[in-house]
Amino acid sequence: MEKLYEENPYLTTFSAQVESCTPSKKGFDILLDQTAFYPEGGGQPYDLGTLGGVRVLEVHERDGRVVHTCDAPLTPGTCVEGAIDWERRFDLMQHHSGEHIVSGLAHAAFGCDNVGFHMGADVITIDLNVVLDEDQLRWLEGQANRYIWEDHPISITFPSPQELEVLEYRSKKALSGRVRIVSFPGADTCACCGTHVSSSGQVGLVKLLSVQKFREGVRIELVCGGRAMNYINHVMDQNHQVSTLLSAKVFETGTAVQRLLEENTALKSRVLTMEERHFAALAQEHAGEQDVVLFEEGLSPDSLRRLCDALLQTCSGRCACFSGSEESGYKYAMGERGGDLRAFTKTMNQALQGRGGGKPDFVQGSLQASQEEICTFLLNQNGSRGNEGLT
Repeated sequence: MEKLYEENPYLTTFSAQVESCTPSKKGFDILLDQTAFYPEGGGQPYDLGTLGGVRVLEVHERDGRVVHTCDAPLTPGTCVEGAIDWERRFDLMQHHSGEHIVSGLAHAAFGCDNVGFHMGADVITIDLNVVLDEDQLRWLEGQANRYIWEDHPISITFPSPQELEVLEYRSKKALSGRVRIVSFPGADTCACCGTHVSSSGQVGLVKLLSVQKFREGVRIELVCGGRAMNYINHVMDQNHQVSTLLSAKVFETGTAVQRLLEENTALKSRVLTMEERHFAALAQEHAGEQDVVLFEEGLSPDSLRRLCDALLQTCSGRCACFSGSEESGYKYAMGERGGDLRAFTKTMNQALQGRGGGKPDFVQGSLQASQEEICTFLLNQNGSRGNEGLT
């Protein structure tokens, strides 16, 4: 089988003879005498497109042959036209070439090897076996883009065994037989079976998105070309929305958000103080009572906990606090000093479509029930305890 993509990655249509067609779990596995479809391998996903008008679902290499899994059968012996999904192919070419440039420059500058590479639907990742700091990564991104904009030609060759012996190139494993070398002059030379652009300028742009510690080195997320442009446009759209909402210039949104966070922190502190005073007043109001049930508006789970804690300091029995609405249900915090609420909470959750739990003497959760249904349940459960009433 002739692998047309190795010589010409820009070939988008071709003719081929169907050699075999075999039913498989995912469709029909088809072999051709030649193909321009790239099979999954080397970190690069397979091509998509059509063969003889039927969809190509997957492409894999098995025993040196490229197998096209299609959604319908093709007749062996017939000649068919193949068409590559060019938008997908070119996106993968931009990213694969961008990865080579970044990896090659990192190897030359910092002595690190690319020990992992994956092309995802949104981003690609490169695993390097050396830890790089922010300054090194910023330099690496700048150098990669400078190399791209200089528009260096990219060459693909098949050196002889004698030429390979003296050629310096990156490879994760020892190679034998016909070796395909992809060269980015001044940036990288690597053994690679994937598809690449013809010159670095066609990569367009490399943008490093994130970096995290990974094993002995780092994992870098990046995007190239069209995906990089889409990413930047999306970030700009989001920043424009933030600048409009905060009435801040687009390059001053960070300062505006920081100011908003400081104001929010101050307001939270003020609300906390007011809540503590209100909770203390409620605790004094119900001092000496046994079972107390309160419904308070607009409380967070933490506020409910603090209200229940305050009541437990002055009440002698079970304290149950609720906050929510008829539409969304109610959050609860319930406590009883020295008591065991586990069985009671289980029964309540079952009766009122609830969930939650906690320690024997203190539980929190939520109920999908109305205030009337909650009160009726508590009255029935607490009747024998001499319930003091519902507030």
